[in-house]
Amino acid sequence: MDITAFYQQYAWLVWYIIAINLLTFFFYGLDKAKAGGTSRRISEKTLWLLALIGGSPAAIVGMILFRHKTQKLSFQAVFAVILALQIFILYWLFGRPPIY
Repeated sequence: MDITAFYQQYAWLVWYIIAINLLTFFFYGLDKAKAGGTSRRISEKTLWLLALIGGSPAAIVGMILFRHKTQKLSFQAVFAVILALQIFILYWLFGRPPIY
């Protein structure tokens, strides 16, 4: 399948991935901006959920770029489980040899 055919069939998926990653990146940056003040923060559950539903690439970039949640081991542990689950699912969907 060439890229044009893929896009025609899965355009919704491409736009979903772009949107969820932009939203995730925004929320990580917003939470970091709120971290120093007195305003209400973004919950860790929300940040994990955004990563779980497809925003993990942007979450990684946001954590590195904003230097946010990189030292909190409890957050990193749950995030690592989310990444492992996503890698397993992607491998199960696309990486297995075909069954004949």
